[in-house]
Amino acid sequence: MKIQAYLAFRGNCQDALNFYSQLFDANIENRKTYENTEIDLPTDYRNKLQHAELKGKNIYFMAYDAAPDTPLTHGNQVCMSIEANSETEGKKMFDKLSSKGTIHHNYKVREWGHYGRCTDKFGICWMVNYSA
Repeated sequence: MKIQAYLAFRGNCQDALNFYSQLFDANIENRKTYENTEIDLPTDYRNKLQHAELKGKNIYFMAYDAAPDTPLTHGNQVCMSIEANSETEGKKMFDKLSSKGTIHHNYKVREWGHYGRCTDKFGICWMVNYSA
């Protein structure tokens, strides 16, 4: 069995994947737009992503742009979690992810190690951990 996250965006999935691919040194794969689908969508939404995958050494998730009539609520139902290899790496990831987003818990020492939680500029929740 394999379980991974599938993230939904409101028209900015490509921007988000570009950001994450650079941040995590990963590749955007299996990219498919709504261009040739028979789904009833506005013309200007046809170039949005119906499906894409972000794959790298230690990251894999799928993402798409939900159709305009699909209800999306920014919330805390899903939070991506990063287990950093060092305190410095964790801080660097946290700073980049929280830039232009919202910090919920500053990245600092906790009972179990270093931890921070933020919502990035795309509305995705991230938990960054480092335990020695």
